[in-house]
Amino acid sequence: PILVSEFITNGTLFKHIHDKRSKPSIIPWTDRLRIAAETAGALSYLHTGASDSIIHGDVKSANILLDDDYIAKVTDFGSSRFVVSDLDQLSRVVQGTVGYLDPEYWLKNNKLTTKSDVFSFGVVLVELLTAEKAHSFDRPEEERYLDKYFLSSLEKDRLFDIIDKCIVLKEGNTKQQQQQLKEVANLAKRCLNVKGEERPTMMEVLMELERLRMTG
Repeated sequence: PILVSEFITNGTLFKHIHDKRSKPSIIPWTDRLRIAAETAGALSYLHTGASDSIIHGDVKSANILLDDDYIAKVTDFGSSRFVVSDLDQLSRVVQGTVGYLDPEYWLKNNKLTTKSDVFSFGVVLVELLTAEKAHSFDRPEEERYLDKYFLSSLEKDRLFDIIDKCIVLKEGNTKQQQQQLKEVANLAKRCLNVKGEERPTMMEVLMELERLRMTG
């Protein structure tokens, strides 16, 4: 059988925020927030909307495509698996991507859960906030992974030092936008919790992002 899917001409989110060679477009913050909400909606549907819950298993900016209107499409389900026997986790050979993989994967006998997708989405959310890559040798060794770099910056109250300057240049830095950025950063922090049980569900993430869009 042949799988036929929609042809997306605008490439990946990764390309638009990271690929310096192709002069990445400056995506306004309002569009970044919408892209985050659309991605969260797709993952929430996988987890709860389908007849059987599905774990994507490789959520990352390179697996989020943008169409001509910059509408987000989650792709690459080669790592996806159905949740087995009413459990919310499964064991499998690691196929995730460095910088996005749930730290609990190594602590729980190589098991992925729906909360693993939440962690990976948290990294994508930080990418949208900072335009930093999930893993980079350009950062100090202790901050090579974006989640650690981000959380360390929050602890030092340096959020606005690491926010992508293009966001400010494109839209101006109003008090309302500052508050919205803080709330998205706090949501990302919750998604990146080391303990999966303390992370929100993708439905909760979606609801929070939609609330922020409505109040933005």
